[in-house]
Amino acid sequence: MRFHSFAQPLDRAALSVFLGALVLTLLLLWGGDRTQPQVREFSWQNRDVGADDRAFILTFNRLMDWSSVATHLKIEPPLEGKASWSGRRFAYTLTQPLPYGQAFKVSLADAVSVPQGKPIKPFQGQFRSRDRVLVYLGSGAEEGRLILYNLTLQQKIFLTPPNLRVFDFQPYPAGDRILFSAGERGEQMGFDPQLYTVTTGLYFNAPDTPRRQPRPVGEISLILDNSEYQNLRFQLANDGSKIVVQRVNRLQPADSSLWLLDENFQPRRLNQAAAGEFRIAPDNQHLIIAQGQGLAIVPLEATNGESNFDFLPQYGMVLDFSRDGRQVAAVKFNPNFSRSLYVVDIFGEHRELLTINGSIIAGQFDPQGKFLYAILTRIEGEGNYREVPYLALLDLQTKKLFKLKDFDPQQELYLSLAPDGRILAVDSVEGREIPNEVNNRDLDSETAPVNPRPSDLVELPTAPPGSPPPPRQLPAQQHQISLLPLKLDQDKIVVGMPEPLAPGLQARWLP
Repeated sequence: MRFHSFAQPLDRAALSVFLGALVLTLLLLWGGDRTQPQVREFSWQNRDVGADDRAFILTFNRLMDWSSVATHLKIEPPLEGKASWSGRRFAYTLTQPLPYGQAFKVSLADAVSVPQGKPIKPFQGQFRSRDRVLVYLGSGAEEGRLILYNLTLQQKIFLTPPNLRVFDFQPYPAGDRILFSAGERGEQMGFDPQLYTVTTGLYFNAPDTPRRQPRPVGEISLILDNSEYQNLRFQLANDGSKIVVQRVNRLQPADSSLWLLDENFQPRRLNQAAAGEFRIAPDNQHLIIAQGQGLAIVPLEATNGESNFDFLPQYGMVLDFSRDGRQVAAVKFNPNFSRSLYVVDIFGEHRELLTINGSIIAGQFDPQGKFLYAILTRIEGEGNYREVPYLALLDLQTKKLFKLKDFDPQQELYLSLAPDGRILAVDSVEGREIPNEVNNRDLDSETAPVNPRPSDLVELPTAPPGSPPPPRQLPAQQHQISLLPLKLDQDKIVVGMPEPLAPGLQARWLP
């Protein structure tokens, strides 16, 4: 019997490949991985970053000496933050809100890998923050028009045509659309609006979202008509996924209820009456409705879970929720006709900030939830009492209150804080000259139960002595939007001089 040799040609080739791979493996183990370390991915590269984006991530191809990465990382203009890491990922978390309307560069050089200490391939990245954009209702000759003002580009755009009179509006979270109620203009026109959406011509390519191009500006779509029901108040959820509308049956006026519109704008009756104000909670799953002397908490969908907002029924009005949804500012109406301002957190802690004899008109948290801007009123005069409104800032930790600006006696006031917390838009009726200076006079004990020291928190510059006020060329009772610059300086907020922007009202910032 003859035996064939084991070393056939195919076997010899396989053996050669095996031996070659073995030699290469031994060389790598002896000499180490000599691949140059580099950044493989930057999570904010060429993205439009908003206030809700708090951290970017650098992903490397090698394990790095993270202290060297933190030391050599450069951001221009500088952004305060703190570093952390896990595996091959390095995170930089901002400690202050990102300023809007700016371009940023991120660079890294001279950092080294471990354990070889090999220098990194120099990296450069870039990103932008969202444009600083304000939407408002026109006043005077532009009455009822929905107007977009891009402060970054210095562009003013009419979003709605002259034949529509807009009553109310709310921006979508992506900034690409506005939800609004409007009716046709006419001599006999009353409040009988339909619901529409209109495109802004903007689309911010946020991190971790599919990229897409913006739609043309001014595309209007009717989403809810008024043929069978009259549409009254409406609320858009924070995530834009649903809309709640108060509607009245035209054939049966006593039939008033809330309706839910999903993302496809299909209306569904909730069988829930709402005679007063209502808001969609930050979880987008509950509705907060003012009823009598309290606030009812109603789930939008059938659920067996418990609401985190079961503390609200003892209050009469919700002013604002903090950005993280962990705090709510609410107003309590007291039996002696005074009003108290509270902040309540998700743990059920109730903190009374102040009690006043006047009114609490509006309030809004700063982006970090440390301060609350509020429009309050004080009672003046003897016999003929009048309410005088003013803009105030409250420190939520110390409960100190600082008065920022006085207004003429009026009730039509509105405030909106920019997403980055650096500009406050306030609109008011400008029938008479309003003091232009921002002051920090302490309120007396009857108005506020605190005795703040302005030097602890707020520095408020005034115009040089003898400077004349800026000229006003506004007709009587015209609404005027003014911008108050705010500078963040560690735990201080520096408030600048008011800057008139345009005739208008209900100014709201795009997210």
